Amino acid sequence: MPKHNRWSVTDREFMEHALRLGAKARGRTSPNPLVGAVIVKNGEIVGEGYHQKAGEAHAEIHALNQARGLAEGATMYVTLEPCCHWGRTPPCTEALIRAKLANVFVAMEDPNPQVAGNGIRQLRAAGIRVESGLCESEARQLNEIFIKYITTGYPFVILKSATSLDGKIATASGESQWITSHASRRRGHDIRAQVDAILVGIGTVLQDNPSLTVRLPGQENKDPMRIVVDSHGRTPLDAKIFNPDSNAGTLIAVTGNTPSEKIEALKSAGAELLIIKENEGRVCLKELMRELGRKEITSVLIEGGGEINAAALQGGIVDKLVLFLAPKLIGGTDAPGPIGGAGVTRLAEAFELCDVKITQIDTDLLIEGYLS
Repeated sequence: MPKHNRWSVTDREFMEHALRLGAKARGRTSPNPLVGAVIVKNGEIVGEGYHQKAGEAHAEIHALNQARGLAEGATMYVTLEPCCHWGRTPPCTEALIRAKLANVFVAMEDPNPQVAGNGIRQLRAAGIRVESGLCESEARQLNEIFIKYITTGYPFVILKSATSLDGKIATASGESQWITSHASRRRGHDIRAQVDAILVGIGTVLQDNPSLTVRLPGQENKDPMRIVVDSHGRTPLDAKIFNPDSNAGTLIAVTGNTPSEKIEALKSAGAELLIIKENEGRVCLKELMRELGRKEITSVLIEGGGEINAAALQGGIVDKLVLFLAPKLIGGTDAPGPIGGAGVTRLAEAFELCDVKITQIDTDLLIEGYLS
């Protein structure tokens, strides 16, 4: 029997509900995954929950606490394999076994090497029937950030840009506010609220002096860390990235050629400094990503100009592209585009996207795809 026919429509509906629960915590569980769980008995949901924040109870525990004694002999639908090791919280497998569940449907195995199928094996060894793979592709998309981070140690990197129909991110005079609609800009802030860090190059800081904050109702305390790639320490000490009203930190990546007095001045302004090895005189972005991963920064949103975008693509650090395309024509030979640098010389060398999704937002188009 084909794999996709193994489960009933009802099974899929319960797992899809668990996926929606897990998605509620986008941007709040790092470095942990997004997980939702549903407990069903006699065709009715008797308990549900989702992992809300690292260090707090996992989805399975929330669901068990809601179900109480009704969990015995019931079925759980969970979007990620239950953990079987001690981390910030106790193993979930032990709680599921104590609750005497009869069945557990798992959307996907946990790619964390500390789990990697061991949770499923523990449940089966305790006599619980476990089925794995229901809504697996949806579960992988939900946790694309976690999967990249836990398997490589590097953050998941999203490159975001907004352009006119003719591919301009600003006019020749440098004006860029606003190319896209209010609805698109709001979606952009939604993306900011879901990542650990937002990264720009020094050119953007000098040209636009951005705040790099989340400006959405109810999201005032969800600013991502602000990262500036500033190879020579040119960030002005009065730049808006040193925002005392934000709870997010500011990190500036420099090279070893940056004068020590500039480094100390930036530290005094409130920034954390990372000295990164250079690549052709500039911060090596691959090495920067490695250091960010060591800091448990699992996702980075690049919102810079053409030069940092080009360097990120050439450096092979970009996982996903998010492009807002506005129905405007700007023109101008000197008006900048989203990708600077030397570019490719042959079409065969062009960066290609796969799994492309196009959504209309007001009058704009949102194009999303993964670097292949």
